[in-house]
Amino acid sequence: MNVPSPVMLFAVAASAMLAGCGKSEAPTPPPAPPPAAAAPAAPNPNDALKRVAGEAYVYAYPLMLMDVTREDATAHTPANTFDHERRLPDASTKSPYPNPDVLYSRAWLDLAKEPVVLSFPESRDRYYVMPMLDAWTNVFSSPGLRTTGADKRDFVVVGPFHKGALPDELTPIKAPTDMVWVVGRIEAAGKNGVANAIRLQDRFVATPLSQWKKRPAKSAATGAASKTAPVDQVAEMDAGAYFARVAALLARNPPAKEDAAMVDKLAKLGLVAGKPFELAKMEPDKAAAIADGVKTARQAMANSLKSNLGDLRNGWSIYWETGRYGTNYGLRAVMAAVILGANAPEDAIFATATFDSQGKHLSGANRYVLHFNKDAPPVQAFWSASMYDEQGHLVANPLSRYAIGDKDGLKRNGDGSVDVYIQKDSPGNDKETNWLPAPGGPFAVMLRLYWPKQDVLDRRWMPPAIAPAT
Repeated sequence: MNVPSPVMLFAVAASAMLAGCGKSEAPTPPPAPPPAAAAPAAPNPNDALKRVAGEAYVYAYPLMLMDVTREDATAHTPANTFDHERRLPDASTKSPYPNPDVLYSRAWLDLAKEPVVLSFPESRDRYYVMPMLDAWTNVFSSPGLRTTGADKRDFVVVGPFHKGALPDELTPIKAPTDMVWVVGRIEAAGKNGVANAIRLQDRFVATPLSQWKKRPAKSAATGAASKTAPVDQVAEMDAGAYFARVAALLARNPPAKEDAAMVDKLAKLGLVAGKPFELAKMEPDKAAAIADGVKTARQAMANSLKSNLGDLRNGWSIYWETGRYGTNYGLRAVMAAVILGANAPEDAIFATATFDSQGKHLSGANRYVLHFNKDAPPVQAFWSASMYDEQGHLVANPLSRYAIGDKDGLKRNGDGSVDVYIQKDSPGNDKETNWLPAPGGPFAVMLRLYWPKQDVLDRRWMPPAIAPAT
């Protein structure tokens, strides 16, 4: 905050004069001095502390949310172990905007004690990606069909403080933090897609390096998961508990080099990696300023969550910048709150439409067509369009079809283009193959592009608008 310079006050003196010949007159009284301008109040040093506390809260939010999520997940699935989803979501799924295209295979790696070996099977060209997120939600590596191919591979993930030799037959992956989240996606769309994905899942293995090529010891789960969602757990923390936990986490999950300026700001709060942070022992006015800063930051984040974070094109809100955030701490925090574990754009780009080509809200009271030209959308793997009601739930329908895409045997027009019919009722037997069923009321369509081509990444290709049927 810029502090204005102090106002300079000037006094004006008036002199009295005697006038006349041989006769004295009463002196003329001087004019009344102008009222003194009030000096500006000195800046309150706690205002700066409040501002820094707010910035620190936003900066550390992804780190905190990752740790709380890890704590919940490892309560039932031990660290360094894959947790596989075995079924695709349907209309009974309660979580918002579930993905009906892939089966997830997740693992929380703890690299504090030793590296972890990840063994990936031969995939027979089935699309899969195993993005690895550091403790700050940045994707630092994405093994999978796009980057490492379809062959069997063994990787060893190494933490930032590890010292020592590694087996030559393992491909090392250097992690920036000791906390790593592997959020794997395996293609499950199309005929027999789920069964084939499950067979692949069963051959993904995570093993601490000391147990590699041995009979692995079974790790124990850490306890009972909270019934409160991680985002709500973080929201309920007071400033003291929040920053105390952040200080402890920083010791094994160091900030990036480009965060040096923010690390200096953290130090102004007394927030230093590995050192206790005790808000209760601070002077009351300083403690209050820090608590106010956290409160203000939470409100700012809540306001951001109500706004559209994407790039609006043809009625689609597109998320281009996910998985790597640099020093854009605000975007990183909000994206963590919305879609923790987001892909890097080279692996997948998502777009959500709630408006048609005329700028009107999509509604099941109308019929629509989504028309793609030949060879569009431009992807190396596959694409899909999923239907959600206004609560973000998949929509029950006679076909139990929750998404449609190029893995579903769509009928193409004579020129190779394809039309997707989006409406509540069947468009007729001849068009039902290309029908994406809609609810009766407002809805949203999410377009997912897996392994998008360069035209998408360079923003030369945009998804066409959803047009009212004629």
